Amino acid sequence: MNRENHFQDTREHLLATGEAVMRLRGFSAVGLAEILTEAQVPKGSFYHYFKSKEAFGADMLKRYFERYDADLKTLFERPVGSGKSRLLDCFRRWAARHESNACQQGCFAVKLSGEVSDLSEPMRMALADGMVRITRRFADGVRAGQADGSLAATLDPVACAEALYSMWIGADLMAKAQRSALPLQSALRQTEVWLG
Repeated sequence: MNRENHFQDTREHLLATGEAVMRLRGFSAVGLAEILTEAQVPKGSFYHYFKSKEAFGADMLKRYFERYDADLKTLFERPVGSGKSRLLDCFRRWAARHESNACQQGCFAVKLSGEVSDLSEPMRMALADGMVRITRRFADGVRAGQADGSLAATLDPVACAEALYSMWIGADLMAKAQRSALPLQSALRQTEVWLG
């Protein structure tokens, strides 16, 4: 294995392990030692890849949003179904993920946003940038539905995407607090109404 592959593999392994651990317990409750033990990586190696736990957290959020964006791009560019059906499928999957894990984990952005937005400016920026990126992807989904006639041409794609994402982030937070999928089911019903 060359040095570059080792760097990417170890760095990726640390980020994936950190996300898995923090999905359950949050950022502040997880110490660096716990992540390193779980990843089976020595402390010195961590600092080879990241300046601090805060830098690690920002990179972990960037990685999360890159993967989320790529998944949405794949979903919305599928040649199967209408633009509207692909958007609805996205939100149905969001609700189904919650039901499958009993609302314990939910959206990683929701999990960390309330906790780190006042704690770390680099992590807050990673969240804000990632959320803008996802909103743009939803707007692309609305435009695709308008292009194929499955969504009304009168919809403002950006405003619709912002409203949908805000509603779903809020529903995700409520589902987590209530340990119930009902807020997400309500969000799905409202999404179906908005998209007509």
